[in-house]
Amino acid sequence: MKEIAIGILASLFFAVTFILNHSMELDGGSWLWSSSLRYFFMLPFLLIIVASRKGLPYMVKEIKKNTSAWLIWSFVGFVLFYAPLTFAAAYGPGWLVSGTWQFTIIAGVLLAPFFFLHIKGQKIRQKIPLVSLLISSIILLGIIVIQIPSASSITAKSLLFGILPVLVAAFAYPLGNRKMMAICDGRLDTFQRVLGMTIMSMPAWILMAIYAGFTVGAPSGSQVFQSFIVGISSGIIATVLFFIATDRVHHDQGRLAAVEATQSAEILFVIIGEMLLLGVPLPTPLALTGLAIIVIGMLLHSYHTMLAGKKHAT
Repeated sequence: MKEIAIGILASLFFAVTFILNHSMELDGGSWLWSSSLRYFFMLPFLLIIVASRKGLPYMVKEIKKNTSAWLIWSFVGFVLFYAPLTFAAAYGPGWLVSGTWQFTIIAGVLLAPFFFLHIKGQKIRQKIPLVSLLISSIILLGIIVIQIPSASSITAKSLLFGILPVLVAAFAYPLGNRKMMAICDGRLDTFQRVLGMTIMSMPAWILMAIYAGFTVGAPSGSQVFQSFIVGISSGIIATVLFFIATDRVHHDQGRLAAVEATQSAEILFVIIGEMLLLGVPLPTPLALTGLAIIVIGMLLHSYHTMLAGKKHAT
């Protein structure tokens, strides 16, 4: 239950990403800068945190042990996650991007067979937790219901470029996160792992920024400031909270799916945030019904996780 509460808190800070990315696109900012600036701002703060905890030498040692894996899965978990999200914000409203992003709940559950448990020297492939998949499907149903009232006003171009990139991100984020948890195997804390992934993904962000400089010019002061807010709120606070929650349950696919399902709360926070900050109107009754379905799904996940915890304790 504690991990689910941490996940919901993380989703609150994650919601800032969708609201401000949409805001930056409305102001004419390039998605290339929105992507790269977030990680540029994350880097110094994470360096200070890890250095103050005297964790830099051991983190560097871990990266040197398996540099290629760090490069690959940092690219998958951070670049293939965030670049498509900011790209999609240029073609779809916040509700469409954040709503489609919730497919990551299903994606996380479906990824279970790609990972193994090592028990008494044996390598055992993990199975898809069917109960968690069913509950996550209820949440996904609620998300679909939320989007029905507005779907008719979206063009084919918005659907293509506003949805397909987000589906890529929906698989990339849990895949990169889980692979890095397996590689680190508890030897690094959350701050070290996030910093390591940020550093190893930095070549991609630098290349993206250089390309942006040549094609669209320098970012505006407003975009720099909003990217700074996203970097702190979503890049550091939300990412660290979410990684802490997943780290604590990564050996249990059912509980891990429940924590990943807390990201569905993002769409609630995005709707409220866009209403307050961007003047988006109150959701329709049908959309409110979808919100209720999401809440029910999250409660079911919490209840299932609580029962599993009691069963494990006995």
